[in-house]
Formats: sequence, structure tokens, C-alpha cells
Amino acid sequence: MDIVVQTSACVGAGQCALVAPEVFDQDDDGIVLLLDPSPEGADADAATRAARLCPARAIALA
Repeated sequence: MDIVVQTSACVGAGQCALVAPEVFDQDDDGIVLLLDPSPEGADADAATRAARLCPARAIALA
């Protein structure tokens, strides 16, 4: 799995960082930071859930 985030679309809801803290974090403004662009195993499952929960659809999975 590969992840791409569109920081310009991020609204800072923080669901990604809560659901997949090994994959996502937030900067000082609350904007998504991608920590692991190619997670595996449980982290990949968490990233998939985070992408579904993102209200701005700022996370794309490939």
C-alpha cells in the first residue's frame, strides 16, 4: 500500500492521527503529516480506516 496526502485539503480534524498514529501525525497547525508512506500489516489496516474517516478526503491509498 502507498499513501499520498493532500495537505492543502486537510482540515485538521485529526482522525488520521488518532486511528493510525504510526502512520500519521499533525503539525502545529493541525495539518496531516505522513510518517510512513508505505505501511504494512496492522498499520496498513489502520491507515485504510483513517482514510475512510477523513472528512476532507485528504488521504489517498494506492
